[in-house]
Amino acid sequence: MPSRKGEKTISLAAVLDLNEASTLRGKLVGLRGSNVVIDASGVERIGALCVQVIMAAAKTWNEDKLSFTFSKVSDAFQKTMQLIGVDIDHLLAKEIRQ
Repeated sequence: MPSRKGEKTISLAAVLDLNEASTLRGKLVGLRGSNVVIDASGVERIGALCVQVIMAAAKTWNEDKLSFTFSKVSDAFQKTMQLIGVDIDHLLAKEIRQ
C-alpha cells in the first residue's frame, strides 16, 4: 500500500504483552502529528494493556484530526479484540473490512 504524504507505518510485535506495552506507547508517541497506519498482521497474542494503549492512541489521533488505521490484522488480533469487546471496524482500512 503506497503511503500518503505525512503517513507513517508501524508494524506491531508478534507478542503484545505487559512487557511490550511501554515500548508500543513510546513508538506511538514518537509518531504523533503524523497519519498512522498499523500493520497488525504478525500479531500472535495481544494483552489488554496493549489494547488500551492502541485505543488511547486512536482516540488521541481522532482528537488531533489525523488518520489512525489498520492496514492488516491477523486472525489472532481480530479475535482477541472481539473477545474483549473492542470494536475496531471503524479503524480498519476499507480493503479489509468485512
